[in-house]
Amino acid sequence: MIQNILVAIDESELSEQVLATLNDIKLDRDTKIILCYVIPTQGIDVEVAADRPHTEQEDIPYLQMQKLLQTFQANLPCPSKVEIVRGDPADEIIRLANIYQVDLIVIGSRGLTGINRILLGSVSSQVVADAHCSVLVVKPK
Repeated sequence: MIQNILVAIDESELSEQVLATLNDIKLDRDTKIILCYVIPTQGIDVEVAADRPHTEQEDIPYLQMQKLLQTFQANLPCPSKVEIVRGDPADEIIRLANIYQVDLIVIGSRGLTGINRILLGSVSSQVVADAHCSVLVVKPK
């Protein structure tokens, strides 16, 4: 039985489709859902940013996503938690999956192909390859 589910949300329209996929999964009242969003970081400044206070401008993406995830959370039929972290999206999703010992990760796929997939990478592919649990990849309709 699936006890813990990590649902990775991004800023795309696919996020609502990812959440709708939860309706296709038989959720027990004891199932726990972790809604997560990763604020991508670029370059070496990641460690520096953690050492200094964040400006209001830096907190805008965090506050916007927190509000969106709380809206999604209010519509879930079972206990849930919101996690917003900074870092490499695939690495952070795997890290959260390990912390919460999830049985399933639900993630969207942007459907990148060719050069875009090579240049931008595929978060869902990396999660599938590195996750310790099952991964449900939701593709755009």
